[in-house]
Amino acid sequence: ADRWTHQKAPDRMTAYQAIDRHASGHRFDTERRWAAALELGFEARTESEPAPVTRLVRRRHHGPLRVQRPFYPEGKTGCCHVYLLHPPGGLVSGDELRIEASVAEGGHALLTTPAAAKLYKADSHGVAWGQHTRLLVAKDAILEYLPQETIAFDGSRGLQTTTIELETGARTLGWEVLALGRPASDLPFATGELEQRFHLSLNGQPLWLERQLLDPKHRRFNGPWGQGGATVQATIWAVGLDDEAAAIEVLRAQLPDHNRWAVTRRRSVLLLRYLGTERNEAWTLCEQAWHLLRPMLAGVPAHTPRIWLT
Repeated sequence: ADRWTHQKAPDRMTAYQAIDRHASGHRFDTERRWAAALELGFEARTESEPAPVTRLVRRRHHGPLRVQRPFYPEGKTGCCHVYLLHPPGGLVSGDELRIEASVAEGGHALLTTPAAAKLYKADSHGVAWGQHTRLLVAKDAILEYLPQETIAFDGSRGLQTTTIELETGARTLGWEVLALGRPASDLPFATGELEQRFHLSLNGQPLWLERQLLDPKHRRFNGPWGQGGATVQATIWAVGLDDEAAAIEVLRAQLPDHNRWAVTRRRSVLLLRYLGTERNEAWTLCEQAWHLLRPMLAGVPAHTPRIWLT
């Protein structure tokens, strides 16, 4: 239980500890690397309020990753909203971002970003970038991970990992929206290579493992049995619903009726997928699904983060 509090387990390396402080971005060969890390910890604390208040009790950073302050748009005892800030606004060759957030028992936190993230074209050496997110949710805690979309420029190369570790009774809801290339500017994702990995576990036992390679030179990318030429994809996950079958029926009944999304459940994980060509359509679908799922997951209506409206 100590690993969900400010006391660190000795056998677990945090995002902050994992960075290589000897790595340097001031070079132009294949060893070029800029490291940044952010570690956040949330706890439900009993104060003068009638209910516990979720507080951001731990905040450590290295490099260009920050949070400013928590927000409570749902009331002082409601969900704690935090915006993850990466001032450069995108990833270039050699960037290595590590984000870790933990929510202790009884807490409720929502993480989002102020704008779309950009994955820029690799340098002349083809050096990859990396982005690694680790989310830890304790018993009876809730964590919502809702970053704005990611845009991969032509020629981008990198690895994106999302690891979610849950205790019994933990609940989580999140998404990943990825747009490939910039079709409006006639700049498709024609070269480069992206890899996405998802690992979601309950008490150390895997519930959802996934690895996806996105290589426009591979036949899967344009084949009807794979990417099918789609330029936008999204995945929503939810764990902790009391009635997953009923939630799926609600989504099927109330979300837009078209063939670009589907929903299912696997080992207590609800998964909704979108595959299409419209970034705004994917984002709208995700937001609508969140508005439908959140009351069933957390018992409170969805409250749109103000940063999405700016």
